[in-house]
Amino acid sequence: MTTTTKEGSGISRKITNLNSSVFTPYDLEGPIQKDIHLLNISYDRTSGTGWYVMRMDPGATTVAHEHQKLEEFLILEGELIESDGTVLTTGDFVSYPPGTSHNSRTHTGCLLIGLDRTPE
Repeated sequence: MTTTTKEGSGISRKITNLNSSVFTPYDLEGPIQKDIHLLNISYDRTSGTGWYVMRMDPGATTVAHEHQKLEEFLILEGELIESDGTVLTTGDFVSYPPGTSHNSRTHTGCLLIGLDRTPE
C-alpha cells in the first residue's frame, strides 16, 4: 500500500495494489482460516465497517455467519458457491442485508472485494 500526497495540491490518497500487497490469514468471522487470505483496505474491526479483499484457496469454506451490517461483495476472479447452492462467478455483485446469514465455499479459488457498511 502506498499513500501519496502532491505538495501544495491538497490531494492525499492511498493506493492499494492487489498484486503486490501482502495478504494475512483471514479471521473476520473469529477463528483464523489458513486457506482464506485477507487484505484490509479500510476495514475497521471496532465498527465492523470498511473495504477488504479476500483470496480463497481452492477448497476453502467460510465460517457460517450472520451479518450485523450490510455486506456487499464483487467477485473479481474464480467462483464462489453460496450455502443455498447459488454459484457466483467473475463480475457477480452480491448484497446481504443485516440479519441474513450464509457461508461460502469454492472449488476453484476465488478473489473478491467486499464492503461491510451501515445501510442507508
